[in-house]
Amino acid sequence: MSGAERLPSSDRVRILEERVLSDDWYILKKTTFDYRCRNGRWQTQSRETYDRGNGAVLLLYNVERSTVVLIRQFRFPAYVNGCDDGLLIEACAGLLDGEDARMCIRREAEEEAGFRVRSPRKILEAYMSPGSVTEKLHFFVAEYDSRDRVSAGGGEAAEGEDIEVMELSLSSALKMIKTGAIQDGKTILLLQYAALVGLERLRDARDEAI
Repeated sequence: MSGAERLPSSDRVRILEERVLSDDWYILKKTTFDYRCRNGRWQTQSRETYDRGNGAVLLLYNVERSTVVLIRQFRFPAYVNGCDDGLLIEACAGLLDGEDARMCIRREAEEEAGFRVRSPRKILEAYMSPGSVTEKLHFFVAEYDSRDRVSAGGGEAAEGEDIEVMELSLSSALKMIKTGAIQDGKTILLLQYAALVGLERLRDARDEAI
């Protein structure tokens, strides 16, 4: 169950009406509500929210080689919004679907990249598109080496996944952000975090109990 299925109790929000506009792949709703502004006045507003559940994302890194593992896959929404081939370079990620975030990211890393994750460390949670999408992402980092490679990865073909696994130096990945070769927001956040903290210090990254 995602957080969006439980409307929050608040002295600043009063739900007036909620309508399901679409319940095909995920749930699109239109909600009309009263919102109490900072000056104390109530204002009626309407918003559409797209509820696809919450997710987890992981940056795999190797300290000795200064490398990271990313994936490249086709994203139709990116294709229709100006990405010529629709291929985005990303960190491994997936929806929780009622699963614990650590369990989810272990499964996704093995399916997508072929790596068995030993010790994922949670570094933060973030809403990536709060203007319309309810999803909250759980961000993880995990160290890997060649012994953790258990398959070629590539994703689930039955689900339409056709994933290329990429091992890059962190410096190369950071340059790809500057050139526009990497445009995925969650991946940029993780790479910039790794650059800010340093790969060696990622080993000591705090594991949030949130």
